[in-house]
Amino acid sequence: MADPSTEAVSDPNETIMRATYRALREHGYADLTIQRIADEYGKSTAAIHYHYDTKEDLLAAFLDYILEQFKDAVHEVETTDPEQRLELLLDKLLVDPEDHLDLLVAILEMRSQAPYKERFRERFRQNDEYVRYMLQTVIDHGIDEGVFAAVDAEHEARALMTIVDGARTRAVVLDEERALTTARRTADDYVANVLVNDRRGDGSQRG
Repeated sequence: MADPSTEAVSDPNETIMRATYRALREHGYADLTIQRIADEYGKSTAAIHYHYDTKEDLLAAFLDYILEQFKDAVHEVETTDPEQRLELLLDKLLVDPEDHLDLLVAILEMRSQAPYKERFRERFRQNDEYVRYMLQTVIDHGIDEGVFAAVDAEHEARALMTIVDGARTRAVVLDEERALTTARRTADDYVANVLVNDRRGDGSQRG
């Protein structure tokens, strides 16, 4: 997601979300406190608690905020060409996070809490379903346009999600700087060799 921390806003909830964003990037999930969020917010902890009773309430709202940010970024993509749209979507999943690895660490920490915190689990599930839906929709559109081969769009969307999730995990857990770049190239290879329809008519694979 784009860094929202430098833009001025007047809505208190938006300001708190941006303060949470900065605090998570600075301290990670394990060391995150309401006080540290309040420090970024520039007000007292009471001002945070006026809107959110607990840290878990705030972080559940933050996960909603992250998903909305991603949705807005996807909706800003103007092209209707299926292949280009898929490329841009994969960029947002695998290229954009390179500038926010510290936030990616915090999000993975929160994902580790999902088995124990139902609200976290539900929001991560919704996020996963939305991303898979976007990938499947683009692939289905490409099939209809004759750009992509007649594949099982749901299966291919899940396969691409596996590439994305694996790369993000390696980037964070193993501190592997090239994981996201490698995954982006792998996704391109996958699209070229599995999805893109052969336009040469000789039955051979592209790539």
